[in-house]
Amino acid sequence: MIIIPAIDIKEGRCVRLRQGRMEDETIFSEDPVEVAERWIAAGAQRLHLVDLDGAVNGAPRNFDIIKSITSNHPEIPIQVGGGIRDEDTVQDYLNAGVEYVIIGTRAVTAPHFVNDLCLEFPNHIIVGLDAKNGKVAIDGWSKLSHHDVVDLAQHFEADGVAAIVFTDVSRDGMMQGLNVESTVELAEAIHIPVIASGGVTNIDDIKRLCTTDEEGIIGAIVGRALYEGTIDLAEAQAIASQHMT
Repeated sequence: MIIIPAIDIKEGRCVRLRQGRMEDETIFSEDPVEVAERWIAAGAQRLHLVDLDGAVNGAPRNFDIIKSITSNHPEIPIQVGGGIRDEDTVQDYLNAGVEYVIIGTRAVTAPHFVNDLCLEFPNHIIVGLDAKNGKVAIDGWSKLSHHDVVDLAQHFEADGVAAIVFTDVSRDGMMQGLNVESTVELAEAIHIPVIASGGVTNIDDIKRLCTTDEEGIIGAIVGRALYEGTIDLAEAQAIASQHMT
C-alpha cells in the first residue's frame, strides 16, 4: 500500500477544506509546486492533485500549476481530479504528464461518459466516489445524489476503470479518523483497486488500514494530517510498505 499526499489547489494556493466546504478552508502554502517538491523529497510515490476551483466551475482552473508539477517530476505518477467533464480535458491532462485522471461528478450524472473514456484512454481513468451515509455526493460535494456507492463502483468496474478513490465526505478534513469499515466494504464488493481517502488523522489510521484482510486497498490519500504534522510521511510509508511484503 502507498501513502498518497493530497495537494488541493484553490485560487493558486495549496489549501485544505473541511467536509468539502469551499468557504471553510485552511491555506497551507502559496506555492503548490513547492509543496509537491516537499512530499516527493520525503518519499511520496504518487501525488493526488485536486483543482478545487475546477470542481466547482466544471472546468480546470489551475491547469498550469498542475502541469508545472508533472513537468518537474515525470517519474512520479500523478492523479488529478476536479472539473474534468469532457474528453478534451482528459487528453490535455494526459498530454501534460498526468498518469491518472479522476472523474467525479460527470461519472454520476452521465455514466456512459466513463465507459467512453475507458475505451479511449485505457488504464488512465479513475472514478472518485465521494460518499455521505452511503450515497454519492457530486458538484464539489455540494449536492447529494440518490446513487449507492457500491452499486456505482460495480458499474464502473464493468466499464474498465483503473481504480476507485473512495472518500467519506463527512470525515474529510475533520481529523476524525478514516472510515475503514466502509472502505473495506467497498473493496470487498469489487475486484479493482480502491484508494482510501477522507479523515486520515494519525499513524493508527494507517495501521488499521494495513491490518485489514482486504488486499484490494492499494493506497491511502492523506491531506490535513500531513500538513499539520500528525502523520510523518516517511513513517507512514514505511508501515504501509511492510504491509506489502
